[in-house]
Amino acid sequence: MAATITPSWYVLHTKSRFENVVHEGLTKKSIEVFLPKILVRSRRVDRKVMIRIPIFPGYLFVKSDLTPGRHIEIVKTAGVVRLVGNRSGPLPVSPETIESLKIMTAGDGKILTGTTFKKGDRVIVIRGPLEGVMGTFARSGKIGRVMVNIEAIGQFASVEVDEEDIEVLTQKLS
Repeated sequence: MAATITPSWYVLHTKSRFENVVHEGLTKKSIEVFLPKILVRSRRVDRKVMIRIPIFPGYLFVKSDLTPGRHIEIVKTAGVVRLVGNRSGPLPVSPETIESLKIMTAGDGKILTGTTFKKGDRVIVIRGPLEGVMGTFARSGKIGRVMVNIEAIGQFASVEVDEEDIEVLTQKLS
């Protein structure tokens, strides 16, 4: 009997502005996909509406066991550039990171993103609407922030929290 491979989350690089096309294409293939979006004001002069845009332009997350057939099925989807990784192959993203991004993007709070961050304590939010978010704590003046780092693409998402609502993680996250 063949050993089963547990599916993992991976970062998928897409063509510019093809995140929704890739998301739809993979969903039609019954492949689990996550495209985190944030609420922003439309930049169009003739509209003053709020729209949801990808938090990491050009990237989304796909869950797969990456068997050869499934790997090809993913990368042959219209708009896909490649799975993000190194010479050894695609790099998995921890389920905790995906869950944290899902919690962060479920609300309408302001989320900052960027490509660099100051390393700090690994923390988990223990109270409030962001309960369950795991990330790195950083201080900006008197404001506490929890950042979720996506190492495979060198970017992060960050959200403000009260310091009394977070706790330092004692166990190491993978």
